[in-house]
Order: sequence, then structure tokens, then C-alpha cells
Amino acid sequence: MPFDLIVTDAAVVHHSSPEPRRADIGVVDGRIAEVAPGLDRTGAGRVVDAAGRLAFPGVVDAHQHWGIYNPLSTDAETESRACAQGGVTSALNYMRTGQYYMNTGGSYAKFFPKVLEAVDSRSHVDYAFHLAPMMGEHIDEIPRLVEEYGVTSFKIFMFYGSHGLHGRSSDQSSFLMIPEGERYDLAHFEFVMRGVQEARRRFPELADEISLSLHCETAEIMTAYTRMVEEAGELSGLEAYSASRPPHSEGLAVTIASYLAHETELPTINLLHLSSAKAMEAALTMARAFPHIDFRREVTVGHLLADHTTASGIGGKVNPPLRGPDDVEALWGHVLRGEVDWVVSDHACCREEQKFGDPGDDVFVAKSGFGGAEYLLPGLVTEASRRGLPLGEVARLTSWNPAQRFGLRTKGAVEAGFDADFVLVDPERTWTVRAAESESTQEYTPFEGFELTAAVTDTFLRGKQVLADGEVTGAPAGRYLSRPTGR
Repeated sequence: MPFDLIVTDAAVVHHSSPEPRRADIGVVDGRIAEVAPGLDRTGAGRVVDAAGRLAFPGVVDAHQHWGIYNPLSTDAETESRACAQGGVTSALNYMRTGQYYMNTGGSYAKFFPKVLEAVDSRSHVDYAFHLAPMMGEHIDEIPRLVEEYGVTSFKIFMFYGSHGLHGRSSDQSSFLMIPEGERYDLAHFEFVMRGVQEARRRFPELADEISLSLHCETAEIMTAYTRMVEEAGELSGLEAYSASRPPHSEGLAVTIASYLAHETELPTINLLHLSSAKAMEAALTMARAFPHIDFRREVTVGHLLADHTTASGIGGKVNPPLRGPDDVEALWGHVLRGEVDWVVSDHACCREEQKFGDPGDDVFVAKSGFGGAEYLLPGLVTEASRRGLPLGEVARLTSWNPAQRFGLRTKGAVEAGFDADFVLVDPERTWTVRAAESESTQEYTPFEGFELTAAVTDTFLRGKQVLADGEVTGAPAGRYLSRPTGR
């Protein structure tokens, strides 16, 4: 059978090998049919010359937030373009009831179909959702979400019960939109874990792909330190925000979450966006204390590329905060030692009129979060070259590991039988980050002016080119990924 598409002379990057190998990539019906040198071009529908560029598997960005500050339908269109620009072909988005996102409460039975409707036919890349059980009813719905919608991953925001999304806040009841008499606290987190573990028992064939992710920060510590930092008035900007949400707040939350996982016998735990040496130390300590728990440790590209001294302005406000240079180096040490499981963007487009408060330079009135999917792969390839991280490890961190964890069985590798999601990268193209050149609607970036030495030139989604010579092309072709894919 002739190939629909052949990409010739590519340096194919695979998670099983440190270095790429020269080969052609043959595609039939949206799947990779063969990866080998000198594929027969006879009858091929299209031939693309990679000219020796790196061919990475499409990035599985396991942590994004479409719809948090803009209408979900809008973000699906615009921020998926930024995904394609950065080599992301599968975007896994966190979604919940309550303020922000869809600004509504109630059951997922009523809520989630509206989420899917809002995104349908609008995304340029494939997408899925992690859901947060915010109240008791949501825990009861977990089996249905797994069985009917292919949602196999869930989330807890550990600080939401008594600390605001952007800083200290006394208004949590209306923010959470949960029934009167319910509490979003440690007991609720325990019951969420029990609910997820029950789903694993109910669907044993999916058990390893049903997991719970945790945003690990401790509300009481952050509330106290926010008051101290603001009253002292000695720090400003991103440094002040980091001090108001100190690293030991992360470490303590990691410890609590880990013990609850042990207590509830839930082995599939993902510790999200660990930002500091103390958070990583706590995560590794808990892994030794509870070897029967399959912890996965996540770091964001923002926490690897920028610190609170190098980021461009308070647009770099995010939870957990950008830390100091020592923490950035500590995180890279863990990456190089193989102690980080995947790297994500935590993309949350927040436009200027929403991001900055009054006064505009007050970090404590600014919104939290920023985009970055467009810099995920080029940023990591740039740093991999500088720090000696093998390219195969970049593929493992950005594609293979998250695909395996989250039930994306047809994603994550440039290999026969997998979806034809792959990205061509020029590893020798030096360019300067400018927000104005991003496909995102966000008008700023904390990476403004950063020099990168690798560029995504072309992105393919199931064999369809969605980025050509750095430009998004074609109509939206992204699909909802009911997990596990390929079943």
C-alpha cells in the first residue's frame, strides 16, 4: 500500500535511544506505518523533506488550562494554535466547576457535556481533560466519567479551601460553588482518593492509567506568609510572591498528600509543577517512605527556564511561584538525574486587561498563570544542548511518559502503529522570544527577550500538517481523546 505521506531524511528522536537516527517516516490513514531509511515513494500522496531536522514525537502537554480566563471556545481556537506552534499535538487540560472556567457549579453529568461542546471542532490539536472532584457528588460520578467519557485522570487543588487563587482571600464558598455544609478540605481529599481507587478496582484493565494529580501548596502557611511579606514591605514583584508562598509550603503539602495516598491505598499519584528544591526533596523522600506508591513528578518549562530575577515583569506570576536561581539549578539537577517524569507548559492564557490589577506593578493584585506551550519543546531542546541532556530524554519527558501515564496509548512515539503526531525541529536556529510573534492571544510573556537555539518548524497531527514553516495551517482538526486511546 502506498504511503499517504512520507517525511524523508529526518533525524528521528525516540525515548529508547539517547541520540536520533536518520530515517524516513511513512504514514497511512493517520498512523505511522513504517520508520526506516529509504522508504519507497512510489504512489505516495505527499513527500516532505525534513532535510536532516530532528523529528520529535508530538508533545503530550499534560498540564494546560484552556478556558480559565477566556471563554473555553475561544481558548480552544487560539491557544491550540500556540500549541501547534510549540510542537504540542495533545493538550491535556484541567477543568473544574466553580468560578473561572465555565463559572458554574453542579454535577459533571450536566457540566462536562457543555465543556466538550464548547471545544468541539475548534482545536488545532487533539485534547483531553483532567477533572477535579470539588464536592461529594463529583466523587460518586468518577466511574461514569471513566466509562462514558474516557476521563481517567483527576485533580485536587490542595489550597483552595482557605486561600485564594491569586493570593489570600476570605471568599471561598462562592469561589468553589459547592453545596452548603460541604467543605473542600483534607477529609474531602481523602474521599477523592478513595473514589479514584474504587474506580481503579472497578476497571482493573485501566487501573494503571487512572490517576490523581495534586497541586501541592499549604493554605495556612501561604496565608500567614502573605501577611508577613505584605506587612514587611521589603520585597516586591515576583520575589515577594515567591516569599509569600514559600517552598516549605509545597513540601508540607507533598508530605500530606503522600500519606493520604498511603492511607487510601491509591498508588497512582502525580505531584504537579514541583517548583523548588524543598518540594522535590519532599517528593523523593515520600517515594522512599512509600515505595508501593507510583509517584510521578512534574516540572514546568517556566520553572526550568526562568527565575524571579530573569522573568520579564510580574506577568510571570504563577502558582506555585517562579523561584530563585538556586531552585532552578536544583530542578535541572533532578531532570538530569532522571528524577522528573514529565515537563509541561501549565499554559493558562491571561490577557493583559485581566492579568494586571491596580496598581499595575502590584504582584499581589495580579492574576496567576501565563501561557507557554509555544516555548515548551524549543525551550527544552535549547537547554538540553546547553546542559547535556540527551534528546531521547527530551522525548521521554515531553511525550512518552505522559502518554503512558494518562492512557494515550496511540501517542508518544515516532514508531509504527502510533498516531502520526510528530514535530520537525531545527536544532541550530537561534531566535529571540517575542510575545508579539506568538499565536496565543496573550500579549506578554515572562520569557520576553530569552534567546533560544532550537525552533519548531513543522507540526503534524495524525499525518495532517498543522504547522508549516512556523505558520499554523488549515482548519481545526483536533479531536477529543477518550481514554484509553486505541481501545
